[in-house]
Amino acid sequence: QVQLVESGGGLVQPGGSLRLSCAASGIIFSIYTMGWYRQATGNQRELVAAITSGGSTNYADAVKGRFTISRDSAKNTVYLQMNSLKPEDTAVYYCNAARRGNQYWGQGTQVTVSS
Repeated sequence: QVQLVESGGGLVQPGGSLRLSCAASGIIFSIYTMGWYRQATGNQRELVAAITSGGSTNYADAVKGRFTISRDSAKNTVYLQMNSLKPEDTAVYYCNAARRGNQYWGQGTQVTVSS
């Protein structure tokens, strides 16, 4: 059974930082592209950042230079370091594992940026 378990969300002031973690089980983690998506109230789910099995990364324009995605295959975990957070980053953040048409989702973690 595949499980993706996110953690690290919460309430942070504008300009602050958070690090999200996603622990994967039930998949061969090292061969999957891992991604973080977010969905704000009333909006569609959108890609935030992704990292391939080879370590290549891509980011949404809105987060470039502020967010960093990384992975640790020894821990089967993908991270999203979020700096200089803005109110518009407020959303539920979801972890995703994808490979050859198969994909899996975590349950999501809430990030709220507010003073």
